[in-house]
Amino acid sequence: MTVQLRNVLAGILAVTAGIAAAGCGVDTTTVKAEAKPEPVTIEVARVESRPIDRYLRVTGSLVADEQAEVSAEAPGRVIATPVERGTRVSQGAVLARISATETSAQLLEAEANAGQIEARLGLGAAQTFDPTRVPDVMNAKASLDWAEAEFGRIKSLLDQKVVSQSEYDQRRAQVDAARQQYQMAQNVAEQSYRSLGAARARIALARKAQADTTIRAPFSGVVAERLVSIGDYVTRGERVATVVRVDPMRVELTVPEQAVSLVKVGQPVKISVDAYPGETFVANVRFVSPSLKADQRALTVEAVAPNHDARLKPGLFATASIQQPVSAPALLVPATAVETVAGTARVYVVKGGKVEERIVTVGETMGQQVEITSGLTTDEVVAAAPKGHLADAVEVRVR
Repeated sequence: MTVQLRNVLAGILAVTAGIAAAGCGVDTTTVKAEAKPEPVTIEVARVESRPIDRYLRVTGSLVADEQAEVSAEAPGRVIATPVERGTRVSQGAVLARISATETSAQLLEAEANAGQIEARLGLGAAQTFDPTRVPDVMNAKASLDWAEAEFGRIKSLLDQKVVSQSEYDQRRAQVDAARQQYQMAQNVAEQSYRSLGAARARIALARKAQADTTIRAPFSGVVAERLVSIGDYVTRGERVATVVRVDPMRVELTVPEQAVSLVKVGQPVKISVDAYPGETFVANVRFVSPSLKADQRALTVEAVAPNHDARLKPGLFATASIQQPVSAPALLVPATAVETVAGTARVYVVKGGKVEERIVTVGETMGQQVEITSGLTTDEVVAAAPKGHLADAVEVRVR
């Protein structure tokens, strides 16, 4: 193809393209500018600096204030079980009864033996022991007095040469024998009184054995377990029931070594448990262990929480916030200003009509505000409620 022919064809193509463009109404010399987006209208809040209460966060578990494994103190057949699981009992309430036939007989026998000795000694119910008032001693004393009187008479007659020396010696021997009988009667009375003490001790033991046939609650609480039924035979020391007291509730906490100096008796504690999400329970530190656990390098702290409605249960895992005695300054923003995406918290700082995205670290929550521990400075202005409508460098208009 010659150069002249190529030039002709190019001209034809140029004319055709011009005619097509003119027919379609396209302006080939101008390009429309893209439309500029409108600024996003937002509300703002200023970063506030003020002191807030600080808390030490630790974990632990709930423990009943008291828990007793109540056992039988006397063997025998169970004849009554007036409680069930969950029964609320007061101190001294009956948990179970054991047949008292044998113990009642033992008590009667002990009382009869003691009564026999009391009669021998001539003691009344409230009368104190006086060996000179014992009947046998009084008889021996009377015999001694008579023998001494007779001896005195014989002695005077001997001086007058009326009686013989042998009769005098006989009367003197009678006085010595009566004195020995009197002394022996006193000794027997003392021994009988000691026997009376032993008999009265057996009465006390028999009464205790009879009382032990009634198994009672050691304190007010709730029956957690009842382990026997009517007809069971129990031995001494066998478990009968478990009683727990859950008001107040103990909270056993583990404090790490580096935070030992931050915990004192009497400090308020806020308790939260997974069973009641969003709720907190108030407690107070009652005990701080004097030493750390060597295997954990941690301190055991016990707090006490009221539990009048029994919502807290022994064994629940607890998270505790122990309030510190000194407040510390903090930077606060509205909780709605913080957006969390994939575990990362961020806020949008307003500068020169645009927003700047900041990654921040969140600390304490104070009502409708949250603490920002890093990422912001005092008096900066942030978007109060981004609601997912903002991004870095987006233009904004403050409402």
